[in-house]
Amino acid sequence: MPPKNTIRIAPSILSADFSKLGEEVAAIDKAGADYIHIDVMDGHFVPNLTFGAPVVKSLRKTTKKIFDVHLMVTPVDPLLQSFVDAGSDIITAHVEAGPHIHRTLQAIRAAGVKAGVSLNPATPIESISHVMDLVDLILIMTVNPGFGGQSFIDLTGKISAARAMIEREGREIDLEVDGGITPQTAKMCIQAGANVLVAGTAVFKDGPGKYGEYIQALRG
Repeated sequence: MPPKNTIRIAPSILSADFSKLGEEVAAIDKAGADYIHIDVMDGHFVPNLTFGAPVVKSLRKTTKKIFDVHLMVTPVDPLLQSFVDAGSDIITAHVEAGPHIHRTLQAIRAAGVKAGVSLNPATPIESISHVMDLVDLILIMTVNPGFGGQSFIDLTGKISAARAMIEREGREIDLEVDGGITPQTAKMCIQAGANVLVAGTAVFKDGPGKYGEYIQALRG
């Protein structure tokens, strides 16, 4: 289990008010968010369509917090540079999104940003064992990606296995969990070894006046 003071909260702007997205990002920054989680969906790899690189670029001026960009797209490689240029700090690609995750992670790192790899619920953790040397973040999906507001799938055993892989690697790698995160499921994930929690509905549900309170509740 990571120390309590290392737990980072990454509100997902998928649940923000899109009509005032810049204001929403500024509000979660002020409320204590550590990362800004940006879910990029293509309507192909997942059944929804969200943001492109121009939106990420426009939001970049609203905060200096880490932009944690989760690409739920395929093919992913042709889009990487546009998200680098837009101001991403971490770019995460899915192991299921193409046949060459090793090449994708190499390309992200070569562009000068941190590289993440994400796994859908049914994908075994062993699928990333041969790219551990290239990852700065592992993202365990605890819902099937594509929509906000879904119920948590208990994959704490998988989270623990990922933490064990990180410990064997012997360097700092974020272990992030995304999907159905509430104060209750956050505790389960932290106990299993996660140190970054993505939360959409649990942060944004009652407006900016509650963002700070809800972010703190997720930290435990």
